[in-house]
Amino acid sequence: MVTLALSKGRILEESLPLLARAGILPAEDLGRTRRLIVGTNRPDVQLVVIRAADVPTYVRYGAADLGIAGKDVLCEDGGDGLYELADLGIAACRLMVAEPVAAAGGAGRQEWGRLRVATKYVRITERHFAAQGIQADIIHLYGSMELAPLVGLADRIVDLVSSGQTLAANGLRAVEHVLDVSARLVANRAAMKMKSAALRPIIASLAGERGI
Repeated sequence: MVTLALSKGRILEESLPLLARAGILPAEDLGRTRRLIVGTNRPDVQLVVIRAADVPTYVRYGAADLGIAGKDVLCEDGGDGLYELADLGIAACRLMVAEPVAAAGGAGRQEWGRLRVATKYVRITERHFAAQGIQADIIHLYGSMELAPLVGLADRIVDLVSSGQTLAANGLRAVEHVLDVSARLVANRAAMKMKSAALRPIIASLAGERGI
């Protein structure tokens, strides 16, 4: 049995055409079912739909053989014990530093001093600012990043940006690029050896020409 872990949300939606191309069709509507493990039209393949941040953990410890997760999640996790097989080219966006529009024309980076930065990407954010020699106090939040500068909790945020409309609606603007993000196909190292014959056709179909 091959188990594939999928991230909830946008990645899940955009993964479905790739699964169909690989001849894998969920036995139930993944957006509605309450089942934690979902079968497919193939008796040798099953799906688990979990929080994006949990996908690397499930794959690392062998609870899933393959997984589809955003590059942001993999960078924050560290990716230890995983093979990153392909950039699937879906769920593309950017991880950005954003600030209130009212701060425009204010102090430049070299004058920021010690910042308070709200994000759910603590490790990525720490590395980003440390590489520039900027001291930053990282405030770990799980959602509604845009609210943090509005209520004085943080000076800046680091968050995913797609169209930028949510930032604009909350009086914020993206000011610095951190990371280009898209969904990646990852595999458990042991499974790649033990289940190679079963996994490689699935990997080739999902990744197409993007595979390694």
